[in-house]
Amino acid sequence: MRIAFVGKGGSGKTTLSALFARRLARSGAPVLAVDADINQHLAEALDPALRTPFAAPPLAARLGEIKDLLRGANPRIASREAMIKTTPPGRGSRLLRLLGDDELHARHVRQVGGVPLMVTGEFDESDLGVACYHSKLGAVELYLGHLVDGPGEYVVVDMTAGADAFASGLFTRFDMTFLVAEPTRKGVSVYRQYRDHAREFDIPLAVIGNKVTGEEDLLFLKDQVGDDLLTHLVHSPWVRSAEQGSPQGELEETNRHALTVLREHVDARTKDWPALHRHAVQFHLRNAHAWADRATGQNLAAQVDPDFTPGPASLA
Repeated sequence: MRIAFVGKGGSGKTTLSALFARRLARSGAPVLAVDADINQHLAEALDPALRTPFAAPPLAARLGEIKDLLRGANPRIASREAMIKTTPPGRGSRLLRLLGDDELHARHVRQVGGVPLMVTGEFDESDLGVACYHSKLGAVELYLGHLVDGPGEYVVVDMTAGADAFASGLFTRFDMTFLVAEPTRKGVSVYRQYRDHAREFDIPLAVIGNKVTGEEDLLFLKDQVGDDLLTHLVHSPWVRSAEQGSPQGELEETNRHALTVLREHVDARTKDWPALHRHAVQFHLRNAHAWADRATGQNLAAQVDPDFTPGPASLA
């Protein structure tokens, strides 16, 4: 299952992404964490004692090579230049298993805090004025589009803050989206934006209240988000000590229970491969019409293989 954590900047989505990924890994489940935020802090959240930079190259630095790998022998894709971030897989494409024996995982994944991690890459000075951060997310979008994850496997993605996640079709690539909201008006404002887009594309969405200090906070969240509120975490001294680089004790029982609720909610879902692929094709055709046909000089609608749907059967 692919799980996205979204929310307003400062809501705690990176912290929740790390707590959830670590909880999965410690249970023995196959899990991959992906830092797709413009501010790359997931490594530090996974390992508060980390003192060295993440060792593997960012996905965005090898986008051309990733395209070559994933297009494989797909006759509908003539070259890496003709492959854009929304190009869906088809017959002949290279499909990936989670943490499989392939170049992409070998090159870009490293263990941090006991969790395999990939990073998109930072938005640096060389990008200012000439690039959009969402172009860096193209590698994540392609990766998820070509990944065939199986039962009991998890991909946990820390997404960009706020409504920026809607700048690409990446938000449709998930089996479950958890929106982290503080009990404030600003905290739930992103929820309203996400809720409307989620309904339009039938994206499963649940809200996690965070930094809740009492019954009034909880009642506020219930009033603002209604039945979308799945669970909540209380203000955490353990998280604060971890963010200061030296975690003391262990995560509070209430917050451990919230993580259990999240996993149970994800595990209760049934993966819908046709819906995932349908959304991928929909956004690819949008991009082709809006700019990509013109940019590449090709009819990119022809990249869609009408007789192909990814999933376990496609691995054969």
